[in-house]
Amino acid sequence: MKKIKTIAFALFLLAAASVTAAAQTPMTNSTQAAPEKSLYQRVGGYDAIAAVVDDFVARLVGDKQFVRFFDGHSTDSLKRIRQHIVDQFFAGAGGPCIYTDRDMKTSHQGLGITVAQWDAAAKHLIATFDKFKVPAKEKDELVAFVTSLKKDIVEK
Repeated sequence: MKKIKTIAFALFLLAAASVTAAAQTPMTNSTQAAPEKSLYQRVGGYDAIAAVVDDFVARLVGDKQFVRFFDGHSTDSLKRIRQHIVDQFFAGAGGPCIYTDRDMKTSHQGLGITVAQWDAAAKHLIATFDKFKVPAKEKDELVAFVTSLKKDIVEK
């Protein structure tokens, strides 16, 4: 049960990346412009997303207020949590992956995640985006998506 709670919490934290950029550039002079690249492409694809996830997860694991979500897990379990988060980022950003895990409400029910924990995780995510110099437009898209999930994740 503890492993399930940890995976669910980690997915909440990385729901941060579940965003798509499917909008196309408007047509001009009856000529359709090329579609805008997906968020996945704009942030640099697999390697860039994996690096962001690794940094973000390391920040969470190192933060005392999140100990209860990660303490006692094997290295292999932490790798699995990391991969769930990576997959969610890829799928949400329009990459070549389908996220098949549970929805955020189901995954986080009973964890007792507080507004203070939400805010702390968000600060870690923003710090990670800043470290990797994620452009403002892409960062805004990711933050907007994460904020939309708050109602399904925060219980207290």
